[in-house]
Amino acid sequence: MSRLHAELPLARVLDLYAGSGALGLEALSRGAAFCDFVESAAPSVRAIRANAATLGALPIMAVHREDALQFVSRLPARAYDIVMADPPYHLGLAAQLVHAWRATPFSHILTVEHHVDDALPDGGIERRYGMSAVTLYRAAAPGDDVDGTAGGHARPGA
Repeated sequence: MSRLHAELPLARVLDLYAGSGALGLEALSRGAAFCDFVESAAPSVRAIRANAATLGALPIMAVHREDALQFVSRLPARAYDIVMADPPYHLGLAAQLVHAWRATPFSHILTVEHHVDDALPDGGIERRYGMSAVTLYRAAAPGDDVDGTAGGHARPGA
């Protein structure tokens, strides 16, 4: 989240595979204008709503109980400023999400948490934290002549 601190004020944020909603709620606490949470598990949806109520964030958020990949398949380009995703590890969901984002870049920035062994498409900046990693992708600015990302795939120590 610290890499995104400057990008958060007034941002429209999407928290995919939201779980308890911690990522999106932190974004709201750091100045994001609005956050949509997408989570398919009913207990998690209840937890997101309860956590948001405790923090007074209900007026600036919405919860969608559905599959994250189905949700993003309907999004137009640039629907969000920042998308944060923490899909279950080892199911290929992280890579599928990146491919969907590349087909229609529905946000300027996409961050995906994943297991270090999960293969994600090149073009992001990866930071490892033990057995977890976060890979950040940036969409090309309109008119850029690149493949939808900025920078190369960087791995510490590579």
